[in-house]
Amino acid sequence: MQIFVPRESKAGERRVAIVPDVVTKYIRAGFSVGVEAGAGAHALADDASFISAGATIVAAGDISRADVVLSVNPLTPAQFAQLKKGAITISFLAPNQSLPEISAAAQAGATAFSLELVPRISRAQSMDALTSQALCAGYRAALVAAELAPRFFPLLMTAAGTVTPANVVVLGAGVAGLQAIATARRLGAVVSAYDVRPASADEVRSMGATFIDLKLEALEGAGGYAREMTEERAAKQRELLTPYLASADVVITTAAVPGRPAPRLVTEEMVAAMKVGAVIVDLAAESGGNVAGSLPGEIVERAGVRIWGGKDVPSQLPFHASQLFAKNCMNLLMLMVKNEEREGERTSSLFLDFDDEIIAASAVTHHGEIRHEGAKAALAKSQGGGR
Repeated sequence: MQIFVPRESKAGERRVAIVPDVVTKYIRAGFSVGVEAGAGAHALADDASFISAGATIVAAGDISRADVVLSVNPLTPAQFAQLKKGAITISFLAPNQSLPEISAAAQAGATAFSLELVPRISRAQSMDALTSQALCAGYRAALVAAELAPRFFPLLMTAAGTVTPANVVVLGAGVAGLQAIATARRLGAVVSAYDVRPASADEVRSMGATFIDLKLEALEGAGGYAREMTEERAAKQRELLTPYLASADVVITTAAVPGRPAPRLVTEEMVAAMKVGAVIVDLAAESGGNVAGSLPGEIVERAGVRIWGGKDVPSQLPFHASQLFAKNCMNLLMLMVKNEEREGERTSSLFLDFDDEIIAASAVTHHGEIRHEGAKAALAKSQGGGR
């Protein structure tokens, strides 16, 4: 069984889908591992370290012999076309958006797994790449906020006087939000946080932050995510949040609804009500933005407030982001490894058990068919001219 890991083709991507520590585990499980030259350079995993772990370094190009291809972002349609029938791919696939790639995967007869679709159940926690990468994004968000803020985060007692701590507000208390809270607290800020799910209140308090209770209807969705709200509910929420943002030195927004544009939490009017010199970090900028005016990968200024739009945020911490992602991929792939004893020898093979809810939920294509209903509907709509 052969695993191949290509260099990421997406501009700005610094992660890699395998690290040397994981290579040794794959080899013990019966795989041979090929890594494209330079694939791990940004993640501090050079070719020599992969060779020492037992991998083979290969030139760019032909992936037709691979049984499994691991990548952070989806393979290109041209790469999918090279795969042999029955090959397995594991990556973030954005099943409602990567329509050319999904179509190419189906045409190639590949089984393409999307890490976004791994169900949020206890047994799948070790495979949950959304969570591991959100952890990186939340940590990075707090560091960016501290760097951009024109003031200290911690309380300082000096001979020249007392420096009061920064007031940080975090909107969204999922994995990224909680990590942002924890990091801002470690830096010494006074932190408060809001989430539409009241169940998050205890988690926020456990991080040493204050939970903002707006006394609104709960919006708990499937899989622990928040569900979408009506415009009336959103307007009321923005009205009640405005005073909290007006007194904040830093606002970090992390709210997302899987497969949909990010909810608009902060309007231009709310930004205008904030202090001059305040900072907003919008982790959802790439999916439409929680904040009016935010742009992915850019810092813009509105009414004296600097707004940092996140882009490829986990890639800004490529070393640990790659380590975590590689283990997520390995744990999902190992679910498909079947071990047998034949004539006293232990052999391993790949077996896809679609009675397993993890495999069934995360496989977007299989045997030339598109299994994901959202992707199937989006493709049918695009091919039908949008009717």
